[in-house]
Amino acid sequence: MTDYVTVTPDAPAGRTGAIKLHGREAFDGMHKAGRLAAETLDMVVPHMVPGMATADIDDMIRQFIVDRGGVPATLGYRGYTHSSCISINHVVCHGIPSEKTLKAGDIVNVDVTPILDGWHGDSSRMYLIGDVPIKAKRLVDVTYECLMLGIEQAKPGNHLGDVANAIQVHAEKHRYGVVRDFCGHGLGQLFHDAPEVVHVGRPGTGPELKPGMIFTIEPMINIGRPDVKLLDDGWTAVTRDRSLSAQFEHSIGITETGCEIFTTSPKGLHQPPYA
Repeated sequence: MTDYVTVTPDAPAGRTGAIKLHGREAFDGMHKAGRLAAETLDMVVPHMVPGMATADIDDMIRQFIVDRGGVPATLGYRGYTHSSCISINHVVCHGIPSEKTLKAGDIVNVDVTPILDGWHGDSSRMYLIGDVPIKAKRLVDVTYECLMLGIEQAKPGNHLGDVANAIQVHAEKHRYGVVRDFCGHGLGQLFHDAPEVVHVGRPGTGPELKPGMIFTIEPMINIGRPDVKLLDDGWTAVTRDRSLSAQFEHSIGITETGCEIFTTSPKGLHQPPYA
């Protein structure tokens, strides 16, 4: 049985396993943090070009967030030493910024989570570097469609299984694999909280969606099989068959009538190409 707790000043602030139901003040905080995340992803667009080192992109991200009063949530998180995750081609998620440079034909995910006034804005977006093969561009397009179809199901009375099923059906229609090893999560004043938001499932299953819930939806879609493996660095996850992978992520909140997306691009840069 799923437990829910309405967030009040005297409610437990930590992880209790219960799904938190937030009020308008929390939604306002999430909109501000989410906007900063989206502005950060907008900012890097002109820098996602061949020859750019991912470490330099990460430096820009850190400075951009700090200059606007935020703190990168990943910096120091469980020993992680960077302000973003940058995942290239067959890297599914948690790619570590380095001196590695981008090449024409790469597809790249940039994932950021600024903390602003105590609230976490979590979002990721794909970028196409130079001329990208048609099959790679199609994967990116379908992954974005999966995210938005999942969000369409995020409304009160539905279940997380409805969100997951919309994503799974669309991806598998294109013969893509949906990653099972990583999922979305509750969000707010904690970086990761209940519930887990999986991206495969059956309609009507899983926790019921109720007004006040805040969580991420972040499908990872592979051209090949869904299987992944973790590299020796303890962070980087790659496709086991070395096939391309793509991901988009939004932070959302359930309302009385549907949901609000906290991390929409202010410049309308929702999916590539961004020019």
